[in-house]
Amino acid sequence: MAFDFKKEYKEFYLPKDKPAVVTVPRMNYIAVRGQGDPNEEGGAYKLAIELLYGVAYTIKMSKKGGRAMEGYFDYVIPPLEGFWQQDGAESVDYAHKERFRWISVIRLPDFVTKEDFDWAIREATAKKKADFSGVEFLTCEEGLCVQCMHIGPFDDEPATVEKMHKYMTCEGYVLDINNERLHHEIYLSDARKTPSEKLRTVIRHPIRRP
Repeated sequence: MAFDFKKEYKEFYLPKDKPAVVTVPRMNYIAVRGQGDPNEEGGAYKLAIELLYGVAYTIKMSKKGGRAMEGYFDYVIPPLEGFWQQDGAESVDYAHKERFRWISVIRLPDFVTKEDFDWAIREATAKKKADFSGVEFLTCEEGLCVQCMHIGPFDDEPATVEKMHKYMTCEGYVLDINNERLHHEIYLSDARKTPSEKLRTVIRHPIRRP
């Protein structure tokens, strides 16, 4: 049976709809950086998603593509994630999506080295005849965070964030969002197929002791 990150690491991918503190370890990602409204038809965000999955599937199918990655195991491609930021704001203003700066990511299995990643970029470029030069190998260690499962439309996230921040304060933490530690979302539902009221999104914010 294929390894499923969501099932094996439930503390990171399947939290309850009540806030909790979690320490997130170092992880490697396929990443594309950009800016602008993610809902823009034919915009940078939607192109980034195509590039991410192009590389993700190239790595997953590498066993059939002539590259033997040491330690390879069959796995389910992890969910799409995003780190979000707006200039001059600790929180996200959903009324001004055009101000977003984002890093769209998909987690990599630990067996994937930078050399394996570079091979996948070359392979995807050759097969798909597309420009993958903006796709990068990103390592991130989020550390101490507060997180919660948000159920419902993306525009309703502020209510869940407020609940997270109240919990964080009661537990003696302060928010630690900055240029290195960002608002983080993990998308467990396919927004193209799932009614907005049933969307499941993990929201994660960095925190610290005062």
